[in-house]
Amino acid sequence: MQDLARSAVEAALAGGADYADARVVENRTETLRLRNGLIDTLEDAETIGLGIRVLANGAWGFASSRELTGPAIQRTSAQALEVARASALVTGEPVELGPAVDSRGQYQTPIQIDPFSIDPQEKLSLLQRADRSMGQREGVRVRLGNLVSIRERKWFANSDGAATEQTIYELGGGIMAVAVGEGEVQQRSYPTSFGRQQVTAGWEAALGWDLPGHAERVAAEAVELLSAEPCPSGIHTLILGGDQVALQVHESCGHPIELDRVYGTEAAYAGTSFLTPEKLGTFRYGSEAVNLTAESVRALGLGTFGWDDEGVPAQSTPIVREGIFQGYLMSRETAARLGLVSNGCMRASGWNRIPLVRMTNVSLEPGRWALPELLADSEGAIFMETNRSWSIDDRRYNFQFGTEVGYEIRGGKLGRLLRNCTYTGITPEFWNSCDAVCDASQWTMYGTPNCGKGQPGQQMHTGHGASPARFRNARIGVLG
Repeated sequence: MQDLARSAVEAALAGGADYADARVVENRTETLRLRNGLIDTLEDAETIGLGIRVLANGAWGFASSRELTGPAIQRTSAQALEVARASALVTGEPVELGPAVDSRGQYQTPIQIDPFSIDPQEKLSLLQRADRSMGQREGVRVRLGNLVSIRERKWFANSDGAATEQTIYELGGGIMAVAVGEGEVQQRSYPTSFGRQQVTAGWEAALGWDLPGHAERVAAEAVELLSAEPCPSGIHTLILGGDQVALQVHESCGHPIELDRVYGTEAAYAGTSFLTPEKLGTFRYGSEAVNLTAESVRALGLGTFGWDDEGVPAQSTPIVREGIFQGYLMSRETAARLGLVSNGCMRASGWNRIPLVRMTNVSLEPGRWALPELLADSEGAIFMETNRSWSIDDRRYNFQFGTEVGYEIRGGKLGRLLRNCTYTGITPEFWNSCDAVCDASQWTMYGTPNCGKGQPGQQMHTGHGASPARFRNARIGVLG
């Protein structure tokens, strides 16, 4: 496969490309879904193909093929060159890539148990046990469960001399109970919302989540929410659970630091960004308690790999330090426009998609607070966790989020349950109101396997480490 990638690069150079890179990508995805005890999806799909990206006359071209033969590679490289030359007819700044990238080596996700070595019947049995437990709770109308196993092998070569091979494993899973009654529809999810938690790991991750062991609680909380007190409205101290902080980081921190959005060369799905280049190094993004890092080296993150899809090695970049904005997610091209070097954030969702600037693992670093101490210091605050809905404007500035559940903090503990919880804010104001972040004992790497970007669309898998955090004077509930 490495020879195929190399031959694609050589064909593009022979056709007149100034630069070329190629990826052969083989993906296997096994998906099991249960709905009310019945199998909804049982799929084991494999794909393989080649993507060729070329630079000619100062412009990009891309083409792909599922055929991995010599003639197909020649045709595909010629098509990529044709696209580049057509693109060069449109006026614009010629592409500059900065220093050459000549990475070489192999990488594999460290796993304990290959998820594809586990019999699908064993995986199905695990989901069925969780389903039966949720089904014992009266009032639960819909019970959902799923497990996803992914193995992606990727061979990369470029005209700078790079030659890399990597194998990435992912494991995802989760359960949800939906309760109906008293004019309400409520849901509870585990380990997090929107179907599943997902990490770069093997079957050991699913064993650690223990979906059947949490199913009864999930169902009970969904039913309890039907008669819970509604979320209050007004200005309150707000504590967000780690899973909700992770999505807050994704939407209000991860997307606005994508440098292609800053330059306006990409705006699909998530819009552009308010973080224009003059803010780099000076803009107060948040309080001194806020430290954000973008990296592709931390265990379990969906943005963890050996090299990005330009062959740039995995690394770590400070994004916010003690509240000050310090860095972007960059490609070779966008970094060169700032006089910087890429930090390895170019990724494509498959062999038939061109790489884009994407989040790796964008995380809120742990603070110093133990969770019991934070709760004891936050009498009367509202604790919200597990996302249910979100909305944010096209510059990642104004937002509204809803969570599955909330609690009133009384006597240093989580008190009465609250339903239909929402909060709103303006990104820099909200992060500047953050005065406490829990320590590493509460920090978890969460996975977002459905981040959309690009046209044609690409769904990327991103990671976000977070622990519970407190925000003062937050606007919660329905405000007049």
